[in-house]
Amino acid sequence: MAASTVSVLGLGEMGAALASAFVSNSHPTTVWNRTVSKATDLVQRGAILASSPAECIRASSELVVVCLVNHDAVKETLLSEATLAALEGKTLVNLTNGTPAQAREMASLVAAHRVEYIHGGIMAVPSMIGTPAAFILYSSSSSTFESVESTLGVLGRVNFVSGEDVGRASLLDMALLSGMYGMFSGAVHAIALAKSSGMPGSEFARDLLVPWLSAMAQSVGRLGQEADEGRYPSGGSGLGMQVAAMPNLVAASREAGVWEGMLLPIMGLMERRVAAGGVHEGLGALVEEMCR
Repeated sequence: MAASTVSVLGLGEMGAALASAFVSNSHPTTVWNRTVSKATDLVQRGAILASSPAECIRASSELVVVCLVNHDAVKETLLSEATLAALEGKTLVNLTNGTPAQAREMASLVAAHRVEYIHGGIMAVPSMIGTPAAFILYSSSSSTFESVESTLGVLGRVNFVSGEDVGRASLLDMALLSGMYGMFSGAVHAIALAKSSGMPGSEFARDLLVPWLSAMAQSVGRLGQEADEGRYPSGGSGLGMQVAAMPNLVAASREAGVWEGMLLPIMGLMERRVAAGGVHEGLGALVEEMCR
């Protein structure tokens, strides 16, 4: 069976990687970008360059993928009369980073034009696209997603997260990024502390930090279970004890000339939970403080 045709709008680093994966998997691919020169490599490999978003969209029999800088750029690109007319009856997959509310807004805006809408959250950097290391979150109606799932599978592992709320993929995208940035913020603070003593950052990260964080990561699943159950056992290290030790972390940072700001938000949450009676609870109780 012939591979389905695909249109890709937006050839930034991520958009170009998406288009490249379709081309590499023999999908006839038409691309559009404001800066035409960004399409040169793809055209040399067989992609077709369109002169407008509407022309690009018309080239696909079904699937249109958009990956632009932000939500406003998506609206500016897609919501002209000509472009909406070209989209009618097709499936639009929006892989632009954005919020759940923006995903729902776009779904509503195109629904009147008989456009099937899928919103996605890419959990990868461009170099990972098209490999098993990449996975993409999708939310849409189940039937819409099933019709294009095999084509989208060339981009990375598929994770369909909702057939009811088109904004859930964005929400979970933001949640995963929050976890990532929290980890990295702690890591860069830790490396800065180690370097202040003259220890090479590479040595500290390799020999101490990575093994320590890997061991601590095993507790994350337990935190999720505790949040579901509403029970937060301390495991021998209650918040009362932890919040008493936090000022030492802050003081050590200041003494070393390292900015202590990374520590203050979680310290504040601990203090608030302890004041509310959570002295013997574990870190999972901070989920409830986050949701107030």
